[in-house]
Amino acid sequence: MRVASWNLENLYLAGTEFGPRSETDFDAKVEALAAVIAFARPDVLAVHEVGDPAALDELVSALPGSWHVTLSGHPDPRGIRVGFLSREAPGNVEHIVAFPSELAPLQASDDGAITTQVGRGLVHITIDGIHLMTAHLKSKLITYPGGRFSPRDESERARFAAYALYRRTAEAVTVRDAANRILDGHGTDVPLVVLGDMNDTPDAATTQLLLGPGGSELLSAGASRPDKGDGWRLWNLAPLLPAGSASRVYRGRGELIDHVFVSRQLLTPTNTRLITAGDLPSITDNPSDRRDAAGSDHALIVTDLAT
Repeated sequence: MRVASWNLENLYLAGTEFGPRSETDFDAKVEALAAVIAFARPDVLAVHEVGDPAALDELVSALPGSWHVTLSGHPDPRGIRVGFLSREAPGNVEHIVAFPSELAPLQASDDGAITTQVGRGLVHITIDGIHLMTAHLKSKLITYPGGRFSPRDESERARFAAYALYRRTAEAVTVRDAANRILDGHGTDVPLVVLGDMNDTPDAATTQLLLGPGGSELLSAGASRPDKGDGWRLWNLAPLLPAGSASRVYRGRGELIDHVFVSRQLLTPTNTRLITAGDLPSITDNPSDRRDAAGSDHALIVTDLAT
């Protein structure tokens, strides 16, 4: 099974608040996205930043073959959500929104607003007995009160960066909690793939949290020594990419923030790679700068699983 994950970057219909201003720009975006997906040839594609289900329908219509669409019913305030495109119809479908009950509500803004759920609902499906879950964790790009993308002062910047980090951490805990429930200590027998835009690099604390028990990361001394933690672990396939790989470029700096994790049952040599249509663009803190741009500001990450 070939699985892939891609942030489609603000996939909205033309003329909508966040979408391209013209049909020509929208058509160019769909054409560029479809070309990359057709080249990658995934059996299952986790998608992120679907702003309008109708826009995704347009993209699916531009792809070769037939696809089943599974979208989260829990978008963020801008309407963006995650989901899956799959060649086969999924079996069980689960939508995950609430933080684990043990987590206290989090402060989300200066006005005292709190949150008890992920910003963009997670989706968990099964295909051919394989569990697949996708997530799009809270971005480091911050929206301030009134829809601003820049802070009034550095104190506001620090506070809202903290609110974002609180949420991203709680969302990572929610993903890990769901993985724990699926694996139930039997990861050597239970095939699970977690894909998504985790909005941080492999060494970041939130990304590391997703791994479970430490000490067996790929390319580490413990990777080839099974132990009792293997039933719970997830392995990030990032070390299989060439050194310095980036799935997004922020202000000229490459960042690997899109990831694929697998349970021990699927941990075999894989052909993991990033696919782009040319060089990735460098983005800023204002996502509106690329409103009319074709394609995506993220690379697609794809891997072949031995199932």
